[in-house]
Amino acid sequence: MKASQFHIATLKEAPADAEVVSHRLMLRAGMIKKLSAGIYTYMPMGLRVIRKVERIVREEMDRAGAIELTMPIVQPAELWQETGRFDKMGPELLRIKDRHERDFVIQPTSEEVVTDIARQELRSYKQLPKNFYQIQTKFRDERRPRFGLMRGREFIMKDAYSFDRDAEGAQRSYAIMAQAYRRIFDRFGLTYRAVAADSGAIGGDLSEEFQVIAATGEDAIVYCPTSDYAANIEKAEALAPQGPRPVPRQPMVKTPTPGRSTCADVAALLGVPLATTVKSIVLATDEINERDEVVATRLWLLLLRGDHEMNEVKVGKLPGLQRGFRFATEAEIVAHFGCRPGYLGPVGLKRPVTVVADREVAVMADWICGANEVDHHLTGVNWGRDLPEPDLVADLRNVVAGDPSPDGKGVLAIERGIEVGHVFYLGTKYSRAMNATFLDEDGKPKLFEMGCYGIGITRLPAAAIEQNHDERGIIWPDAIAPFTVVVCPIGMDRSPAVREAAERLHDELAAHGVDVILDDRGERPGAMFADWELIGVPHRVTVGDRGLKDGLVEYQHRRDTAATPVPLADIVDWLRGRIAV
Repeated sequence: MKASQFHIATLKEAPADAEVVSHRLMLRAGMIKKLSAGIYTYMPMGLRVIRKVERIVREEMDRAGAIELTMPIVQPAELWQETGRFDKMGPELLRIKDRHERDFVIQPTSEEVVTDIARQELRSYKQLPKNFYQIQTKFRDERRPRFGLMRGREFIMKDAYSFDRDAEGAQRSYAIMAQAYRRIFDRFGLTYRAVAADSGAIGGDLSEEFQVIAATGEDAIVYCPTSDYAANIEKAEALAPQGPRPVPRQPMVKTPTPGRSTCADVAALLGVPLATTVKSIVLATDEINERDEVVATRLWLLLLRGDHEMNEVKVGKLPGLQRGFRFATEAEIVAHFGCRPGYLGPVGLKRPVTVVADREVAVMADWICGANEVDHHLTGVNWGRDLPEPDLVADLRNVVAGDPSPDGKGVLAIERGIEVGHVFYLGTKYSRAMNATFLDEDGKPKLFEMGCYGIGITRLPAAAIEQNHDERGIIWPDAIAPFTVVVCPIGMDRSPAVREAAERLHDELAAHGVDVILDDRGERPGAMFADWELIGVPHRVTVGDRGLKDGLVEYQHRRDTAATPVPLADIVDWLRGRIAV
């Protein structure tokens, strides 16, 4: 490829609305162009990266025995109504009507369509297992699209769906996909972690996220440096404290805390560690009748240590809260506690409230909490003596660095990551909802056991940039760079020797299967180098008259601070030895 025949359009500055590094650099490098909020055109340079990501994914999916198809972007609402997701999903699901007023959706995912295919095409256990996958455009109407391709509305995704005759087979299919994902992400050349995850709205049991490690990542990844344990923050378990609860040593005293409504403020006022305070979080669950009217409301008081944060995913799995909850209104709080938020606690409640204590709080003694009176807190509070034992004790909190690892092999650390892939074991969630069955060996119909496996094709380049960049621009891993090598001739329009050597080198590299581009635009060296450093091509060879007189060219990797002279006769083998396969 010659640069004069390609489209290169770099910018000195990124638009003001570009918030994160990957967004700014992809715009400046001419890889994407904004069309609307969360909707981008993939320009030629960016599309080359996407196609390389797709190729690696496709090769490993095929190697794992998956079968490619393509399902429609526009899908009839009837299938989504069978699973109930047409009504359950929020405005992220883009609903449209055709000219006949029939309902359709723009697919954010394709569980319904692929399950419909399976129930029509896979009639016998002899046809199982099967794994269908596609690389296809998706749309989610994000309320606040941002960060370029990291959280766009339109995106490209690889989604795969496995079908098995029993749970044992489904777990084998899951294991095959989990291993295929590791091969895929290894080939991308990125630093990543596979972490245990919550299945979220998709549903299911076994679940792993693949997270590209980056300081700008939105997700917190919990791992043990001395073992293989890794999980996302929603899934990571906080172990129960060891040892019995200490005996009370202090009397319970109502203490003035004027204007101090947070645990941190109270601890500072009283000169005590924040870990001796207990925060109160009040939730509510509503009982709804057939007319969607609230007929009863139940309040829940969650108690966490003052230096801990509530984990909503864990809370949402507690008995009584599994069908959803909300934060209680101020009027509901005043009615039950006799006090506005900021000074709440579990002692002396006006009305019955279900008290749920985090494991840490359940073994605390002489703790501090709100007195249910403005500008006052209670000190020296103890279970059993000052208030009944909690109705429920559970793991309610996010883990923190230094917590014991659940596998007992060390302590936990936390780093940031960007989710680029997710694998789920779904079980019969969708096959049951859609009555998708096959005839088993005994001749009786049986529900498919399913798995679901996604990779964010267009999100992955953005994640790669967040992990690999410097002040000059992008630094692509070899496997997904738009070009692997750029040949930069100095003054080729003035020097026949430079032109001839550069073109011969370009042609020889191309003949060896190297993805190479020759910059024949006639740019000044500074501008030419700045373009390719911004674009992030990992390997650069500079050809100039001065070096050619000694039979040399200059090689520089994108991460190198200086160029290395290499004999022209050796440069092809030199490059081939340094390019990651």
